[in-house]
Amino acid sequence: MSAGGRAAPRDTGALAVLRRLAAAPAPVAAAPGEQCELCATEVAAEHRHVVDLERRTILCACRPCWLLFPEGVKTRYRAVPERHLFFPGFALPGPQWDALEIPVGLAFFFHSSPTDRVVALYPGPAGATESELPLAAWDDVVAGNPQLGQARSDVEALFVTALSGAVPRCWLVPIDRCYELVGRLRQVWRGFDGGAEARAVLADFTDDVAARSRPAERGSAR
Repeated sequence: MSAGGRAAPRDTGALAVLRRLAAAPAPVAAAPGEQCELCATEVAAEHRHVVDLERRTILCACRPCWLLFPEGVKTRYRAVPERHLFFPGFALPGPQWDALEIPVGLAFFFHSSPTDRVVALYPGPAGATESELPLAAWDDVVAGNPQLGQARSDVEALFVTALSGAVPRCWLVPIDRCYELVGRLRQVWRGFDGGAEARAVLADFTDDVAARSRPAERGSAR
């Protein structure tokens, strides 16, 4: 899973949230009797989430509460969408990936409204690490793949794999899926590159994302 490059971890609010969530079970699997964190109604095992922009946390939500915060509504909460997209023809030459300074072969990228910057997060033995992302390098990736601009701030992430010997791939996923994978990998990570069990978890996650995804439309609007 390793790839060349360097990274400078930052203990920011977004990173702290990811670490807390990664230390817990995957958020999509609710415990019996778990409640909506907005109205206290009991939620099903498979339920939706909303992002609290002020606290930078993800909250479990029942379907009615989730529907209260559609795209474009200006509140502190934003519903995490359900869509999964893949990007046919995604191009990421080796030098461009190296310029992003991600030390493992996968990462999630999302635009944070509170900080007005693109955040790059990658998994490891301690959970999630935030990379000091060179913005010019990321701009080069988007310039070569303008469809990536369809990702919605705060609630959707671009899941990029650049594994050794494999063609780079990219999907747009709900932000809670980022937390899900980080948490699952943290539980099985061994050694520097994660080990065989981590690779199996990644393969299972990638297969599920691919099965849920449809081709992204052309264009760059969020």
